[in-house]
Amino acid sequence: MPDKPHQNLAIIGHVDHGKSTLVGRLLFETGSVPEHVIEQHKREAEEKGKGGFEFAYVMDNLAEERERGVTIDIAHQEFDTDEYYFTIVDTPGHRDFVKNMITGASQADNAVLVVAADDGVAPQTQEHVFLARTLGINELIVAVNKMDSVNYDEDRYREVVDEVTKLLNQVRFDTEDASFIPISALAGDNIVEQSDEMPWYDGSTVLEALNDLPMPEAPTDAPLRLPIQDVYTISGIGTVPVGRVETGMLNMGDTVSFQPSDVSGEVKTIEMHHEEVPEAGPGDNVGFNVRGVGKNDIRRGDVCGPADDPPKVADTFTAQIVVMQHPSVITAGYTPVFHAHTAQDACTIESIDQKIDPASGEVVEENPDYIQSGDAAVVTVRPQKPLSIEPSSEIPELGSFAVRDMGQTIAAGRVLEVNEK
Repeated sequence: MPDKPHQNLAIIGHVDHGKSTLVGRLLFETGSVPEHVIEQHKREAEEKGKGGFEFAYVMDNLAEERERGVTIDIAHQEFDTDEYYFTIVDTPGHRDFVKNMITGASQADNAVLVVAADDGVAPQTQEHVFLARTLGINELIVAVNKMDSVNYDEDRYREVVDEVTKLLNQVRFDTEDASFIPISALAGDNIVEQSDEMPWYDGSTVLEALNDLPMPEAPTDAPLRLPIQDVYTISGIGTVPVGRVETGMLNMGDTVSFQPSDVSGEVKTIEMHHEEVPEAGPGDNVGFNVRGVGKNDIRRGDVCGPADDPPKVADTFTAQIVVMQHPSVITAGYTPVFHAHTAQDACTIESIDQKIDPASGEVVEENPDYIQSGDAAVVTVRPQKPLSIEPSSEIPELGSFAVRDMGQTIAAGRVLEVNEK
């Protein structure tokens, strides 16, 4: 394992603003993708009439994605800088992939927001910034991309910076901490080296900004919480749940419990990056084998924790939500799908307890009849089937969620308290 500290980095922003190209460029410039692979992608891109997409191809290596020219899944890619070892959680910009964006952002420590210089702030830019904020990302690097398409014009760059700053202030992001960088991911301007095309800019490059990110505090003291992404059967080993350690430590020999499936067993082996390891901590993506737990005993959305301090299972929970968009109004009895960590469960909003001013956080109305787009509220929620979720004050990593209905994200929120089953 690398001896540098690890960070998960989300790349967020509107579709076609150049996220994949930026990621491909970062991987290439840090030596994480060999030159011949880029060459091969370049040839392939040109054959398909998509010249200039070669860096994006590095990320979008699923054939279907190449045909469509869009990013679908969250590709995990790794690269090193002088200070950190990064895993990129590439978050798709397309509307129908917002749920992937949610699982991606909730795993990230920091984020790069990509905004195209020619388009400026687009609808999804807003949605992604809002989600990033609600899901607990604190540091943003704003990459104003495609500067080559506006002839490296400083005035246009300043306009985009103003637009983005307004947006960040709206969702109470600390703009003092945000760094803005004019770049061209395609041409490589200001990614690793200062660009000659923009003599008016003397700030850091993308790589320098990444090196300057604060070290996330590893939640190693919290109890183990490991949401399960998938469960595999591997010959010679048996059942192997796979997921990312959110908090605490996973050690060989631990007795663990999976909730809400309510099965437990002893951890026999832990594997990370195809190597067996004795333990894993926050941020580590692992596969592990548990004695006595079969493939059909557990499923995606379960959370693994210590048997003597198992993950909570909610009968109901209260949460603070912000409604981003809803065609009509939301009343008690509404049952959309809640996306929390790796779980996706239908949940009923049993009661709307308080309406809150999203800007100040003050209570505007007790027990309102309904809430609508732009409102913030405290609600009581009843999962339709058992759901493991934690108060965000205790385990923030498992305390945030997004609410989806009709193919779109309608709200995002965090858990205030859990009434256990």
